Amino acid sequence: MSKIERFDVGPRLSEMAVHNGVVYLAGQVPDDATADVKGQTEQVLAMIDKLLARAGSDKTKILRAQLYIADVADLAGMNAAWDAWVPAGHTPPRATVEAKLAKPEWKIEIVITAAV
Repeated sequence: MSKIERFDVGPRLSEMAVHNGVVYLAGQVPDDATADVKGQTEQVLAMIDKLLARAGSDKTKILRAQLYIADVADLAGMNAAWDAWVPAGHTPPRATVEAKLAKPEWKIEIVITAAV
């Protein structure tokens, strides 16, 4: 049986797990919820960069991205941050859905699966 490595394990969730060369991130949300959607998205993408680096991966190895946006009217701002972050030629499969997030001040939550 392959080893499962968990990072930042808490009572409810782990921030990340690595198994069989794949890294699975928990939903990442902004620290500063006072920012607009572009700013919140930039914060979350920076968190994703740090977590992937800890697992020995990076954004060029993303296998799938799931983006949850509180208001689809904010799509352009979210996409502006995303487009500036994702490397050309490495755009992953992505789903974006409007969703009621756990805290009303959050505008974005992103879940990533990547190869190590």
